[in-house]
Amino acid sequence: MSMSIDKPDETEGFNLDDAIRKIPDFPKPGVLFYDITSILANPDAFSYCIDSMLKLYRHEAVDAVAAIESRGFIFAAPFCYKRGIPLLLVRKKGKLPGKTIAQSYDLEYGSAELEMHSDDIKPGAKFLIVDDLIATGGTINATCQMLRACGAVPERVFSVIGLPFLNYRKTVTDLPIDTLIEYFGE
Repeated sequence: MSMSIDKPDETEGFNLDDAIRKIPDFPKPGVLFYDITSILANPDAFSYCIDSMLKLYRHEAVDAVAAIESRGFIFAAPFCYKRGIPLLLVRKKGKLPGKTIAQSYDLEYGSAELEMHSDDIKPGAKFLIVDDLIATGGTINATCQMLRACGAVPERVFSVIGLPFLNYRKTVTDLPIDTLIEYFGE
């Protein structure tokens, strides 16, 4: 089952669910993988996503976007271009040169670490955090911690796909989360 936010006028009637490839038993048995690469291969689906972001945040005072590696970059870049605001990359540890801030977070099978360029985070700046899919919310929380440590303000979270059955709203408790489509399990 899925649901969508209000669609932009120019994309009324577009069904994003039809554009998302579902791959059973990937990356392991019992997991249904929601593949956004099929959105990227469909210009109408990709336009729908970007137009929806622009409509959703048209009245939001957002100073910059923190985009999570790597598919979050794809959705955040055209949004930032259209809004004329900075795009900051949230990368896996060791991928960014220069001065960075790092934050570790837990995975179901261990832990990982994310980094951002700390010099690019302006104190007081209001950030929209963008990713392609939100599952448990661990990467979102790590991103919020880095932004706050540099004096910035995480304002909202945007993700194309949300998987609320993995309880991301219990992990990310202090920010509004916007998704274009949510899947509630099988």
